Amino acid sequence: MSEYAVTNPATAEVVATYPTATQAEIEAAIDAAAKTSRTWSRTSTVAERAALLGKVAKLHEERREQLATVINREMGKPMDQSLGEVDFCAAIYQYYADNAEKFLADEEITLLDGEGSAVVKRGPVGVLLGIMPWNYPYYQVARFAGPNLVVGNTILLKHAPQCPESAELLQLIFLEAGFPQGAYIDIRATNDQVAEIIADPRVAAVSLTGSERAGAAVAEIAGRHLKKCVLELGGSDPFVVLSTDDLDATVEAAVAGRMENTGQACNAAKRFIVAEGIYDDFLTKFTEKILAAADGVAPLSSLRAAETLEQQVKTAVAGGAKLTSAGERNGAFFPPGVLTGVTEDNPIYGQELFGPVAVVYKVGSEDEAVAVANDTPFGLGSYVFTTDADQAKRVADRIDAGMVFVNAVGAEGVELPFGGIKRSGYGRELGKYGIDEFVNKKLIRTV
Repeated sequence: MSEYAVTNPATAEVVATYPTATQAEIEAAIDAAAKTSRTWSRTSTVAERAALLGKVAKLHEERREQLATVINREMGKPMDQSLGEVDFCAAIYQYYADNAEKFLADEEITLLDGEGSAVVKRGPVGVLLGIMPWNYPYYQVARFAGPNLVVGNTILLKHAPQCPESAELLQLIFLEAGFPQGAYIDIRATNDQVAEIIADPRVAAVSLTGSERAGAAVAEIAGRHLKKCVLELGGSDPFVVLSTDDLDATVEAAVAGRMENTGQACNAAKRFIVAEGIYDDFLTKFTEKILAAADGVAPLSSLRAAETLEQQVKTAVAGGAKLTSAGERNGAFFPPGVLTGVTEDNPIYGQELFGPVAVVYKVGSEDEAVAVANDTPFGLGSYVFTTDADQAKRVADRIDAGMVFVNAVGAEGVELPFGGIKRSGYGRELGKYGIDEFVNKKLIRTV
């Protein structure tokens, strides 16, 4: 049986199965991407590739209902959020279509000594392998494929095994937009085939969004073959509340930060670190809102995901934590809940909880809040809520993370770099930084 299948998490129904690629199909895909890479960037301009990307954005807008329906069925994302994901993808593609020429323009270097000139020209590096997860089936692809296609790189895209239908739709969109055969190829590869693809000398680099385990495996293979990789891995993002002049609004933001995509976002707020002066009131209101979210809660992406979270929560409670929950797991449906009393010796203290369960901590000072926020192997995003502007700047500067959002959730944007440090990976996507990851910054010095 193929590992690529659409299984509706709400019903456990296997809707469709897709064949895994044969070795011959993998070889043909690499060869096509390599051949297109050798010619396409030399026979097309940045402006021409940007125009194609604009067509991709337009096709996302035109087919938003169809695209959203597919991922709702594949991984359970609520329809309003599915539509929002498609819209954000259209904005990403359009952003790079509008700004690619500026981002990729030649860069003159001022010489310190000597005559002549020096210029850095940005160009493609070749074939890229993208390995994408299930939690944002279109968005993860957009932030990788958009900037790299407009550079002139070609892409082999290995999507999550539970997202074959959305992956196939994306390939059709790129082809319909006018990208040449071989510019973007969807491959349903096994893990062993992925390892062989990374090792193939025709593949220049790899980008992965996924788990720590997958990231470590990919980085090891890429390093062995001297290939660059960008990794966006897990997160256990702190949500620090030091003061507020509107507790209800802060609680609403906290709930939104935890419950986006049913809690299945790498950069979701997961650990809530609250000053002791407002802790009791925050915890009461926050818990009420989290439990109320059980009405109409979407399923997790799969039965396996729900079972994994269930085991983590049981381990936390066995380790001394207190759970306040909306009920019991029902298949892939996992009840929202709040954990308190998670101490440093609790087995789940340093783990990422991928689902609608929040961990809340009480702290007695700013220094303690920062210490708890940083006491994690991850370093993706973070949130700081305070009425003191100086404190906000000070704490934001002290938090060890790739991103800090002050007094806001859901403030990501196409122009803002996305990425982390520590075990959350390395490299950046989106904005001008995202387009600069897989380019050859070629120096041309003329005397």
